[in-house]
Amino acid sequence: MLYLCATPIGNLKDITLRVLETLKEVDLIAAEDTRHSIKLLNHFEIHTPMTSYHEYNKVDKAKQLVQLLKEGKEIALITDAGTPGISDPGEELVRQCLEAGVEVTVLPGPVACVSALIQSGLPTRRFCFEAFLPPNKKEREQILEELKAETRTIVIYEAPHHLVKTLEQLEGVLGSFRRITLCRELTKKYEEKFQTTLGEAILHFKDSSPRGEYVLVIEGKDPTELLKEQQLEFEQLSISEHLQTYLDQGLDKKSAMKKVAKDRGISKREVYQSLLEINE
Repeated sequence: MLYLCATPIGNLKDITLRVLETLKEVDLIAAEDTRHSIKLLNHFEIHTPMTSYHEYNKVDKAKQLVQLLKEGKEIALITDAGTPGISDPGEELVRQCLEAGVEVTVLPGPVACVSALIQSGLPTRRFCFEAFLPPNKKEREQILEELKAETRTIVIYEAPHHLVKTLEQLEGVLGSFRRITLCRELTKKYEEKFQTTLGEAILHFKDSSPRGEYVLVIEGKDPTELLKEQQLEFEQLSISEHLQTYLDQGLDKKSAMKKVAKDRGISKREVYQSLLEINE
C-alpha cells in the first residue's frame, strides 16, 4: 500500500501519531527533498530508508515505486511540508498506483491552503485553489483572465521574491479594491495574517520587503456584479449573435435558445419569433 502522509507546514508538533507510527513501520519513505526530510525524521528518531521523489523524476521514479509496491513493499510518500498530492509530484504517483491496482490511503494532516482559508475572514463554503500561478506568460494570462469572473474565494501560493509582481497582475485583472488576506509562516512562531485590499497590499510590500512563503486568499467577484456585466455584454449582441455564441460552444439549437432567453430575461417564444423575423 502507498501511504500519503501529511507532515508539518511549520510547527513540528502538528504531525500526527498515526503518521509517526507509519513512517517507522513502512519499508521505504519517498520524499520530495531527502535533505529537507531527514531533519524531520531525525527529530522523531525515524530510521526508515528514504528515496527521492520529486518533480524532475516523478514519472520514471513512480514506475519504480509502483513495482516495489506490487512486490509487497509498504511505501510512505511525504512532501517538503503539508499533504502530498497538493501542488506537488505526488499526483503522478497516485495516478500510476491506481492504474496498476495498488491501494492508496491518506493519513491526513496540515494543508497550507485550507489553514489560510479558514482564518482569512473570507467566505469558505466555495473556493478555488490555483497553487502557484504558472511561470509561462501566456498560460498565466489565461488563468488570470479566468479568475476575472470567479465568484468563489481564490487561494494562491506565492514566493516572497515574486509577491509584488503577482499582486500587481491580480490588481490589473481584479481591481484595486478586491479584498485579500495574506498569510505567511503558517503555524510558525512569526505567523502573520494581513487583511487588506489588493491596492493597499501592493503599497505595503513596496515599502516592506516580503519575507517567507505566502498564501493569498482573495475575495471572489460579487455574483450580482458579474450578472450585471454579463447582461450588459448580452445587450450589445443581437439575438442571433447571442445564439451563435452558444452554438459555437457545441450546444444544440434548442438548448442555445433556452440559454439566450434566460440571459436576456425573455421567453423562448420571443427568441424564436425574433429569429423568424430575421430570417424573413
